[in-house]
Amino acid sequence: MTSQNKLSFKKIFKYFIAAVTGKQTEFTTGSIRKAIFMLSIPMILEMMMESIFAIVDIAYVSQVSVNAVATIGLTESVITLVYAIAIGVSMAATAVVARRIGEKDIKGAREAAMQAILLGIAVALIIGVIGFLYAKEILALMGGEPDLIAEGYGYTQWLIGGNITILLLFLINAIFRGAGDASMAMWTLVLSNGLNIILDPFFIFGWGPFPEFGVTGAAIATNIGRGTAVLFQLAILFFGWSRIKLGLNDIVLRFKVMMNLIRVSLGGIAQFLIGTSSWVFLMRLMSEFGSEVLAGYTIAIRVMMFTFMPAWGMSNAAATLVGQNLGAQQPDRAEKSVWITGRYNAYFMLLVSIVYLVFAKEIIGLFNSTTSVVENGGLCLQVVAAGYIFYAYGMVVSQAFNGAGDTKTPTKINFIAFWIFQLPFAYLAAMTFELGALGVFLAITLAEVMLSLIAIFWFRRGHWKKVQV
Repeated sequence: MTSQNKLSFKKIFKYFIAAVTGKQTEFTTGSIRKAIFMLSIPMILEMMMESIFAIVDIAYVSQVSVNAVATIGLTESVITLVYAIAIGVSMAATAVVARRIGEKDIKGAREAAMQAILLGIAVALIIGVIGFLYAKEILALMGGEPDLIAEGYGYTQWLIGGNITILLLFLINAIFRGAGDASMAMWTLVLSNGLNIILDPFFIFGWGPFPEFGVTGAAIATNIGRGTAVLFQLAILFFGWSRIKLGLNDIVLRFKVMMNLIRVSLGGIAQFLIGTSSWVFLMRLMSEFGSEVLAGYTIAIRVMMFTFMPAWGMSNAAATLVGQNLGAQQPDRAEKSVWITGRYNAYFMLLVSIVYLVFAKEIIGLFNSTTSVVENGGLCLQVVAAGYIFYAYGMVVSQAFNGAGDTKTPTKINFIAFWIFQLPFAYLAAMTFELGALGVFLAITLAEVMLSLIAIFWFRRGHWKKVQV
C-alpha cells in the first residue's frame, strides 16, 4: 500500500469516526461530498440495523411455521399504513427542523420537534386501540385462513396495539436527522434492534424463564426493544445531548406550529398511504396463491429491505442536505447534493442487484427450504432487482422533494405510478392473463421504474426550490 493510499484510508477512517460520533452538524458549507459522507454513514448504519433485525426476525419466525411467516406478511402489510402516517409526519418534522436549523432558528426547531411528538402520540393511541380490539378481523380482512388467524392474531394485537413505539421511534429519529444529529438516530436503532434480536428467541421459543409465545413473541420483543429506544430518545432530547434540547415548558400545544406540521405532513401521509395501500392490495392478491407463495414473497421482501434500508439512508441524507441548504439560501448547493447522492446510491444498488440476480434462490433457501417458498421468493428477488438502478435515483429524488417540504409532488407521482399503473397491471397480469405471482412481481418493478423517471423529470424543473415551510 502506497503512502498516498495509507493517507486516504486514514482520512476516510477519521471521517467515519467523526460521522458515527456526531462531531459534525454543519452541512451548509464546505465539501458536499464530505457532507454526504458524514450524514450518510450513520443513516446507512441505522437502516442496516433495521434491515438486519428484519432478516433475523424472519429467520426465527420461519422456524415456527409457514403460517407464522404468512401472519407477519399480512400484519406488516397493514402496519405499513401506520408507517405511512409515521413517515408522513416524520418527513414534515425533518423538513421543518432542517429548514429552521439552516436559518439558525434553534427555538423554532425545538418548537417544531415538540409539536411533532405530541401529534405522533395522539395518532398512535387511536390506531393502537383499533389494532388491539380488532386483530382477528384485520387478519380475516386480509385473507388469512382460520388456522392462520388462530395462531397469529396475538402478533397482530401486540404489533398494531403497541404502534406508539414504532411511530415515536420513526418520528424522533426524523427530528435528529433534520437537526443533523444523524449519529443519535443511529445509536437509538442500535439499541432498539439489538434488544429485539436478543429478546426474540426468548419470547418466541420460550428460552429460560419465559413461556413459549410463538410468533406473538416476536411482536412482544419488538415492543420492548423499540419502547426502550424511545425512552432513550426522550432522554437525549430532554437532557440536551443533541442539538435540540427540550424542556417541560415546551410541552404545550402551539397551534400555528402544529398546523404548519400537519399541512406539510398531509402530503407525506397521502404519499405513503398511496404507496403502502398498494402494497396491502398486492399482499391481498398474493394471498390468493396460498400460504407458501405468500411466505416466499414475505421472505423476499424482508431480504430486499436489507438493501433498501441503506439506500434509504443515503436518501435521508439528501433530504437533510436539501432542507438545511434551502434554509441557508443555497438552492444550487441543495440540488448538487441530490445528484451526487443519487450517483453513489446507484453504484451501491447495481452491486446488490447483481448478487440478487445470481444467488436469489440460495438466499431465500437460507430462511426456508420448502420448494414452493424458495421458487417464488427467488423469482420475486430476481424480478424486482432488475430495476434497482432506477430505484436508486427514484429514492433520492423523492426524498429531496420531501426534504424541501414539497410533499405534494411525490404524492402525485406515487398516485400515477402505483394506483393508475401498478394495481391494475398487477391484477390483470396475475389473474386475467394468469401469470400468477410473476404478474405481481412485474407490476412492482415496472411501477418503480416509472416512478423514478417521472420524479427525475419533475425535479429538474426546479419548483421545489421555491417551497416555503
